Amino acid sequence: MPYNKNKQQAFQAAEQSVTEVHHTINELVLDGASYGTQLAHLKNEVNEAYQQIENALEVASDTQRAQLQQFKSDLSSIVNEVNEQ
Repeated sequence: MPYNKNKQQAFQAAEQSVTEVHHTINELVLDGASYGTQLAHLKNEVNEAYQQIENALEVASDTQRAQLQQFKSDLSSIVNEVNEQ
């Protein structure tokens, strides 16, 4: 049972990190004076989310693995979108 709990905790940590990235991107003000600071914060959030996802993938169930791969895809899309701006 502890193994399943660890899988769930790892998945939830990854999910929370991705949620934080979405929250940060929604608050990004492209023409604001603090854009550089906001962008640095977003970069940190994205890096943290990638790390949490990688950690969760080590113990994930098949169902969780599919969702974690989707999280990685979502993060890649966010990074590409920000880089294009």
